Amino acid sequence: MAMSFFDQFMSPVFMGIPLIALAISLPWVLFPTPTSRWLTSRVLTLQSWFLNRFAHQLMMPLNTGGHKWALAFASLMVFLLTMNLLGLLPYTFTPTTQLSLNMGLAVPLWLATVIIGLRKQPTVSLGHLLPEGTPTLLIPVLIIIETISLFIRPLALGVRLTANLTAGHLLIQLISTAAFVLLPLMPTVALLTTVLLFLLTLLEVAVAMIQAYVFVLLLSLYLQENV
Repeated sequence: MAMSFFDQFMSPVFMGIPLIALAISLPWVLFPTPTSRWLTSRVLTLQSWFLNRFAHQLMMPLNTGGHKWALAFASLMVFLLTMNLLGLLPYTFTPTTQLSLNMGLAVPLWLATVIIGLRKQPTVSLGHLLPEGTPTLLIPVLIIIETISLFIRPLALGVRLTANLTAGHLLIQLISTAAFVLLPLMPTVALLTTVLLFLLTLLEVAVAMIQAYVFVLLLSLYLQENV
């Protein structure tokens, strides 16, 4: 029986137990635990350098009040980056292709930034719904449009991450299937298809890293508006 191309996005189940929990918790096991010693391994040094540079780059435009989010954003970046990259390995499952997981990350974090803005500076936060100098007749329309755009932000975060990873995985599977089918019929075309598959895999690695960064970057921009 021929399997659907979308079967790869189904959460695997073993003995009735969904394995998505294992796929989510596995990335944290792969990273070395920081120590208080002066001399550490090269991997731990590289990991610390990456986290410091990322946190500095992300928190630099924010006010001092937003620096409390550095640990949360750095952890989220590492979490998404690891899951996206591990999902490119054979016989693995990518949890971030599930819209439910991405929305579960996007909605609470977005809502936290909105609540912080309404609590600390309600006038400024509500002022974002109406640009300065708006004609009187357009005020109700613009308030409705800005409110819709505000509530659509978490949906855009989750759908963007899901759609990019799903499209990349589908393209890789389609091209790899075409290479296997063409191998006994047209070896030269199959070889060219394999080269294209290799280049597409490199592109998908870049997409996995970029989408994790964009997800956290947009959250930091939403936080910047409310602190």
